[in-house]
Formats: sequence, C-alpha cells, structure tokens
Amino acid sequence: MNNVWILAQAENSEAPSTITSERITEEETTTTTTVPTDPDDAARQTQPTRSPLIQFFPFILIFVLMYFILFRGPRKKQQQHKQMMQALKKNDKVQTIGGIIGTVVDIKDNEITLKVDESNNTKIKILRSAIGKNMSKD
Repeated sequence: MNNVWILAQAENSEAPSTITSERITEEETTTTTTVPTDPDDAARQTQPTRSPLIQFFPFILIFVLMYFILFRGPRKKQQQHKQMMQALKKNDKVQTIGGIIGTVVDIKDNEITLKVDESNNTKIKILRSAIGKNMSKD
C-alpha cells in the first residue's frame, strides 16, 4: 500500500476543469467528510431505524378495534336474541319487531300464535324471527 493517489478537481469555475493527482506517504492520512445539504438527509442519518412491527402497530390496533365493534358486538346480540327465542313459552307477553304487543298462545316449529285483543279474542300468527323482545322477562 505504498502507492496511494488522490484525485481532485479544481474548484475554480473559470479555469478549465483539470484533474490533478498527488502522492501521499503512509504517514499522512486524510479523512473525508460529507456535509448533507438537505436537512431531511441529516435527520434520516441520525434517527435509528424502527422495526416494522412498531411502525404497523397503530394499524393493527385499528383492525382489532374494528373487529370488536363491527363483528363481535352484533354476533353477541344475535346469540342473546336466539336464546330469548328458545326460552319463549305460553302466556309470555312479547313485542314484535313491527310493534305489535301480544300474549303467546301457541308455539309450533317456526310459527307463534299471539293473542292481540282480549275482548274480541283476536289472534295472529307470526314467524318466530318476528319477535323483538320478551316483555314478561322485563
């Protein structure tokens, strides 16, 4: 490593561009430093890099919250409604999803007979899924 050469270009813009070389001995050492001209480059060089998991953590958190709000809540409500439908029995006072209030007279597979008016003995048949809530439990 006895022959080390440095190539440099003249900084004077008026002079023709020439490349000069000079020989350096082993005792002489030179260091070169570059000063970033863009402040963003300087900031990027000083900041440590983060792991990808930490960068995507807010997105992961948002998806978990969306799961609980959009999927878990309605599914839990459906299960409660299903349990309420299975627990229906004769003489329960119920409200349909249409707002009709009546008393359960008969329960068949998927059909429920409601007594709507006591004085006229008016009965209607509705589907089991049309029951909104059981008012006798409340």
